[in-house]
Amino acid sequence: QVQLQESGPGLVKPSQTLSLTCTVSGGSITTSDYYWSWIRQPPGKGLEWMGAIAYDGSTYYSPYLKRHTSISRDTSKNQFSLQLSSVTPEDTAVYYCARSFKYCSGGHYYLSPPDYWGQGTQVTVSS
Repeated sequence: QVQLQESGPGLVKPSQTLSLTCTVSGGSITTSDYYWSWIRQPPGKGLEWMGAIAYDGSTYYSPYLKRHTSISRDTSKNQFSLQLSSVTPEDTAVYYCARSFKYCSGGHYYLSPPDYWGQGTQVTVSS
């Protein structure tokens, strides 16, 4: 059973950098074809995919957030991390880490919806 757990500060000041870490247990973040994502949900809004880091360390970002987002990993700790720079109150949200896998259909590769999620962590951006 794969488990994911987010950790990080719950309050960040505007213009600062939000940093979160996801610790994975029950599976390795380097296992082939798995992708590890950050997803957030602002209050009253839907889920927003922010980006992902693949089993091989490749990174992928939402074009809407790419300028402010960085995802990295520490394979020795089986963790991956999110950094979101220059935050504003609009970045207030519940942040989730999640796992997806790559599959092939009709000769094309796709990323599955997440099959495992962390419980989520509330981050508030406020002075």
